[in-house]
Order: sequence, then structure tokens, then C-alpha cells
Amino acid sequence: MEVFDKAVDNLRKLPGIGKKSARRLVFHLLNVSRAEVENLAESLLKAKDQLGYCKKCFGLAEADLCEICSDPGRSSRQLCVVAQPETVFRLEASGEFEGLYHVLRGLISPLDGVGPEQLTIKDLINRIETEKDIEEIIFAFNPTNEGEVTMNYLKKLLADYEVKLTHLGYGLPVGSDLEYTDRLTLNKAFENRVNLAGEPPPG
Repeated sequence: MEVFDKAVDNLRKLPGIGKKSARRLVFHLLNVSRAEVENLAESLLKAKDQLGYCKKCFGLAEADLCEICSDPGRSSRQLCVVAQPETVFRLEASGEFEGLYHVLRGLISPLDGVGPEQLTIKDLINRIETEKDIEEIIFAFNPTNEGEVTMNYLKKLLADYEVKLTHLGYGLPVGSDLEYTDRLTLNKAFENRVNLAGEPPPG
């Protein structure tokens, strides 16, 4: 069935969706009302058309600045550096962090042709130099080779700035994905973050 197969093939292009999952989704959509399918399609198109990236932190935003950067109640003393906008949502769900974010839009990966110049590292440096109240930068990367390479690169790059550099405590399993880490583990990772200068972890 050409129409069915095409629908399955298009859904399989989504991350994390295999052939079986795509088939289940198509069958589900066939069993709901046309209005529900149209509502889903409309919401996705609206997200595509109206969502962009924050001009300050490069997280997901509906305006020039995202809700977090626009919130005067957030602490400007801590800046959590993450790889992708998805991580911001997961860390926010933990309820542990009350500072601001900076999204690199990727990690350094020479094998994939991704170097520092492809990331928002220059913008990060600019924030540190202009937002004088930043006291701590927390690296929140997945514990993978790319995460380690990126963290070590930034550690050297930021060595001369008067900011404390820490990373999330590795109660996180090596190779794990922050987007799928449970709330309690993330809470502990923030509490047990490690000072990259070799000093005792922050309280």
C-alpha cells in the first residue's frame, strides 16, 4: 500500500522512531478523528513557523528572548552550558537549577566535522565578558567522548576568566543521555557537581 508505506517512511525519519513504531503511529492516526490529525498537523506547522532560538542563550524561544532569559527572578550568577535546547527542558523539569543557560547547539566532534567554530562558543565568551555578575559556569554535557572533549576545550579557553568552572556530578552513567535521565539523578548531579579547578565541590 503506497500511501501507508509513504506515511511510515516519513515517520521513520524522526529521531528514535523505527519501522514498528512508525507503523503503530500510522495505525493510531488512522483510528482517531480527522480533526485530531488536522490539529496535530496544525500544531506542528505552527511550531515550525513560530518557534526560533533565543538571541541571548540560543535556547528555544517564541520571541527574541526565551522565557528563562526574560525572567528577572532567575539568578544571573550561575550559567549552565548545555549542548542542545532539549537539555534545557530536562534540566528545568528537575527543578534544581535557578540560573541561566547557554546552548552551544552541539558538541565538538572532529569525526563529524564539528569544530568550535560551528558552535556558539564566541557568544559564550561574549556573555562572560559583558555579564559581569556570572560567578559559576556549570557544564551539563552527556558523559560521552564528545562531551569530555568539549568540556576540556572550554576549560582551557576559560582558564583566565574569574569564574568557577564545574560540571555535573557523575552519578550520571557514562554514555547516558541527559534528556532521558530521571529527576532524582539530575538533582544529585547538580548537588554533587565537580569543581574543574580541583577544589572541593560547591556547597
